[in-house]
This record gives sequence, C-alpha cells and structure tokens, in this order.
Amino acid sequence: MQKQLILFLVILSFNLHTSIAQKKSKLIAEINSILQNEMEESHIPGAVILIKQGNQNIYKHAFGYADLKDYNNQTLANPDKTTINYMYDLASLTKVIGTTTSIMLLVDKGLIKVDDPVSKYIKSFDIPEKSSITIRHLLTHTAGLYEWYPLFYFSNNRQETYKLIGQLPLKYPVGSGRHYSDLGFMLLGDIIETVSKLPLDEFMEQNIFKPLSMTHTMYNPLKHTSTKKIAATSHGNPFEKRMVTDASLGFKLDSINPNQWNGWRHYTLKGEVNDGNAWYANNGVSGHAGLFSTVDDLQKLVDVLKHHGKTEHGPFISAKTINLFLTQDEFKNGLGWVMNNSSAYIKDAPKGSFGHTGFTGTSIAVVPEYDISVILLINRQNMGLQKTQTYYNLNPLREQIFTAVMDYCNQKKQ
Repeated sequence: MQKQLILFLVILSFNLHTSIAQKKSKLIAEINSILQNEMEESHIPGAVILIKQGNQNIYKHAFGYADLKDYNNQTLANPDKTTINYMYDLASLTKVIGTTTSIMLLVDKGLIKVDDPVSKYIKSFDIPEKSSITIRHLLTHTAGLYEWYPLFYFSNNRQETYKLIGQLPLKYPVGSGRHYSDLGFMLLGDIIETVSKLPLDEFMEQNIFKPLSMTHTMYNPLKHTSTKKIAATSHGNPFEKRMVTDASLGFKLDSINPNQWNGWRHYTLKGEVNDGNAWYANNGVSGHAGLFSTVDDLQKLVDVLKHHGKTEHGPFISAKTINLFLTQDEFKNGLGWVMNNSSAYIKDAPKGSFGHTGFTGTSIAVVPEYDISVILLINRQNMGLQKTQTYYNLNPLREQIFTAVMDYCNQKKQ
C-alpha cells in the first residue's frame, strides 16, 4: 500500500511538472509570435523581455535590433542586434526606478514625509496658490502643474530649470484631478537634492544602484562607460518639436514663439536621453527622465519591491514604506507607481498590481498576488514617426503580452 502511494505521488509530481512545462512553452511561443509579428510589420526594431516569477526567470530573451534606422529613416547596412545586456533609455521609468525609490528612502529614514508641504523645501512654493501642494501631490500628479512645458526654451541647467518651474502658474486646482506631469517629478528631484545635499545622479548611485548592484543603471551613460551596448532611440526630437508648433497636441503656448530657440539635435540619439527637457534643460539628469538601464538591473529593484523591501543581503527599505507607496489613492494609483488596472500594461490585473511606462517604449508590470513581473524594453522611436506624425502605439502589444502572462498564471493555479 505504501509503495503504491509513493508511486502515485511520483506520477502526480511528474504530470504536474510536465503540465507546467507545457504551459510555459505555450507562453513563450505566444510571446515570440507577438514580438516577431511586430518586427515583421516594421512597428518596432526589437525588444528585450524578462518575465520572472518567484526566483525563477520564466523567459528572458532579446529580439531584433538595438539600432535599425538611420537619421533619414533608412535601414542601416549593418544594423546592431540587441541582446539582454543592452542598456535602454528608460524615459519615464526614471520616475519610479530612480525618483520614487529615492523619495521612499528619504521617507524611510525619516528625513521627509509624503504630506510635507513642498514649500518646506522649495521657497517659491510658499505663496497662497501653491502653499497647499505636498510631496504626495507631486508623486500622484495631483499638484495642478502643467503636464509639460518646453523648459529648454529658457534654461540649460538644473538649477535654472527648478527656478523656472517654481515661477510658472498652476494649470489646475490643487488635488482636483490627476494630470500626469513631468514637472512634478523634476521638482521631486529638486527636493531629493535639497534634503540629501547631493546631486540627483550621485544620490541615486550611492543609495540605490550601488547597494543593489545595478551596475548598468545610470544617467548620461556615454560619460560613464565605454560600452556601445546602448539601444538607439529617436532621430533628433521631432515629436517634441511638434509639441511646440502643433496646437492640436494640446501643449502649444501662446507665450512661446517656436522659433525663439533652435538647439534641436539633428542625429540619431544613442546614449543621450531622448527627452528634451531632461537633455537640454537638465544636462541629462532629471527626476522625470534620463536613466538608462538593462532588464537584469531593473529586475533587481522590482524584486526588492516584490519581497517587501528585502534583499538576499538584508533589508533595503521597510515593508511599511513600500506599503505606503503601493496603496491605491482615490484615483486608483499609488505614490509614483501606476496601480489603475485599466492601464494596458497591467490590464485587469489583481488588486495590488503596479507598473509604469516610458515614452521611448519601456514598461514594467508587477503582480504581487502571483509573485510575477514583466519588464519590456523597446526602442520604438528608432523606427521614426508614422504618417500620423506620432510614434507607434505599444499599448495593444503590452496588453497582449500581459494577458498571456496572466493566462499562464491562472492556468498554473488550476
């Protein structure tokens, strides 16, 4: 009887492992099909993906090219194939990987509080219109600031940029709604520098990247590494130029003459941050954009967030602080991180899931309930603007991949 039970358990275990392996193979085949099709349709030059559940990499793979098109949007004679070790311009993933994590650390150390008024750290906010704005408002995009402003028309360094943002009027009533704003995260960078008494890039290097061994995460990579393993992004800044000149996008300001500044780049960007305000107005270092990284480096920080602030070498940040930042607000988002599961990259995800995207084509999705994450790095801008004068919309692709991952998780439970 005992031998029969043991045999039964062995067979059951074998069948279970076989079933999981089959489901994993199906997931990988589906992702391969999605990304290969996008490349064949000339929507994207390539991609790097990392799906990790628990301590196991479900799938880590590189597709296509890191540099496919030249400045004239012609295919290169010898395009540069991408690998899992390539650094990508994170764009707005900088907001969560760098800036939000920095604020978390300062909160964890008791150096700031999320409900501190911004005026405590930035004197220009000590006026009636702005005195009620808190750090929480900046983190949740509810401070009432302009979503975007061509700061580089008036500034070419961080200190002048901070000063300029402080002088701008509010666009919306404080706390009245979520209006995604780059300017708010630039101000968070100012607060980090003020409190820590360190330049923003040095603070992140000393307090995040070195402790977590994120050796390929940095601002201005061309200044710090001789590696050529950096994915190319846009050919100059054609979309931001359109933001200044084309009123239909909703950013054009009557007070600005589009021709009063003409410092546009006229070459393919590779190792220089794509974002204009980060590059022209902040010397490549900003709270809203500027970081470059690899999938493996990003996974290290994602693992810390999934594991309640712990690393294999000990605690990095307290679970209490992580819970504070990863609790939904009235707009269904966390502090810094997006938690609204109507977003394509975490579509219909279980409660507690979070993620973010970057304009260059990057995204992160984390589902704590399944202990799984999806990191997707795509340099979509390297394909150039479409006929509509916009970059290819990656949201359907992101949703397809995330849905496939959720199906895999749900099938494993059965």
